[in-house]
Amino acid sequence: MYRAVDTAGQTIDFLLTAKRDAPAALRFFRKAIRHHGEPEVVTLDKSGANTTALATLNADRPKEETLTIRQSKYLNN
Repeated sequence: MYRAVDTAGQTIDFLLTAKRDAPAALRFFRKAIRHHGEPEVVTLDKSGANTTALATLNADRPKEETLTIRQSKYLNN
């Protein structure tokens, strides 16, 4: 399950999938951005799928438009 929350902790989007892999993460991030706009910061756990998906999204952007990523085991709790 992927879940996006705002700064107040309210769920703004989610995606339930059988696997937590890079294609599912990329699908979730694209859907969330399309429906809610670009976030200022993305906070992730240490999941490789999430990191890979955001690296894919950032690869197509100019450096000044890349998504800022905060990554820590406990930041998303």
